[in-house]
Amino acid sequence: MSDLIHYERNLPHRLPPGEVVFLTLRLAGSLPRTVVEQLQAEIELARQRFEAESAQLYMAQKRYFGRFDAQLNKGEYGPTFLRQPATASLVAESLRYFDGTGYDLRCYCLMPNHVHVVVRVLEEAPPLVKTLQRLKSYTATQANKLLGRTGAFWQAESYDHVVRKEELERVLAYVVENPVKAGLVEDWEQWPYTYLAST
Repeated sequence: MSDLIHYERNLPHRLPPGEVVFLTLRLAGSLPRTVVEQLQAEIELARQRFEAESAQLYMAQKRYFGRFDAQLNKGEYGPTFLRQPATASLVAESLRYFDGTGYDLRCYCLMPNHVHVVVRVLEEAPPLVKTLQRLKSYTATQANKLLGRTGAFWQAESYDHVVRKEELERVLAYVVENPVKAGLVEDWEQWPYTYLAST
């Protein structure tokens, strides 16, 4: 089971039970390969440079994600299927479906080409990677039917990181403010595909 909690593809993934995790799922083809490769090279260099300095590495990872998210928010490349209300509603409902069984859902925001989600990994739940596989598989199949298309819907690999306790409020604010930052609305509560759990 530990291989499902700590695993690595292009990025390292650490999804330990009991922790709060920030996730970003993006649509397949939402960023050019050259941009992704450049960002991955930057974070790999930072990992090598700051391997023994966790605070420095954490800051480098935050900068990496900021550049990654800024590219997605531009929406200049690839599909924007989540702009369509039926597709966005499908994904939002699916995120809520796993609340309480796959994770404790803290917040989410669906943008035109990506989704930010903050969850607490439940101790008694299946590994989060399994829940995400089910979520992505179901929503991809159903969204493709709605859109009358075939092929990859989600990018295979998601971005994730464990949220430090002192960072939680900032991360939650970041997620819900994403459509404001992208210039889509003036107030986050105007965006129909944002959810923030009551505390």
